[in-house]
Amino acid sequence: MQTRRWNKRHLSILGIGLLVVYFIFSASRNTYESDVIIRNTKPELVWEYVADFHKMHLLNPTILGFKITKDEGNFNHWKYSVEYTEKLSHWPYWINVAEAEFEVKKLHQDERGQYSVSSDHRTCFFGGLYCLYSTGEFLFAGMGADTYVIEMVSYQCPPLFGPVCRREVEFQRKAIMRNLSAHFNKN
Repeated sequence: MQTRRWNKRHLSILGIGLLVVYFIFSASRNTYESDVIIRNTKPELVWEYVADFHKMHLLNPTILGFKITKDEGNFNHWKYSVEYTEKLSHWPYWINVAEAEFEVKKLHQDERGQYSVSSDHRTCFFGGLYCLYSTGEFLFAGMGADTYVIEMVSYQCPPLFGPVCRREVEFQRKAIMRNLSAHFNKN
């Protein structure tokens, strides 16, 4: 009788533990979108600036360092890979390592001037034991003398950390758009 109770108790604890691990480490898909108008600037100039990861390092204050691992293509369509480290904006002692694949394209070479920078990211924690995936796309379009920039991000997040992930994504995206606008409006 006592052995049976011990087994039920341990099985219950094990079941609850597995449930907690599932909720922490399962990841849901979320989206975020942001935009900005860059006054008196051609879309091609803004596109070139964002496409260069050396500049992204300046736009996103959470990026600590990076290394370009692959680069190929031409001015109208190129791809590159990068490894980078970043800190969390609201918990700066938490460092993660990410790998990303970027694709940079001219979509329309007419007077509308439409361009894109798309990326796929793998961000890992705990020495690479736990990784989350995200995708992003910047679109740049001419609006008269101005440039309209929109970014769409799709990211994974463990369910119990939804508000933390959302706050991190919002912080980074707003910082990028604010710094991009400030760079082109300082002249």
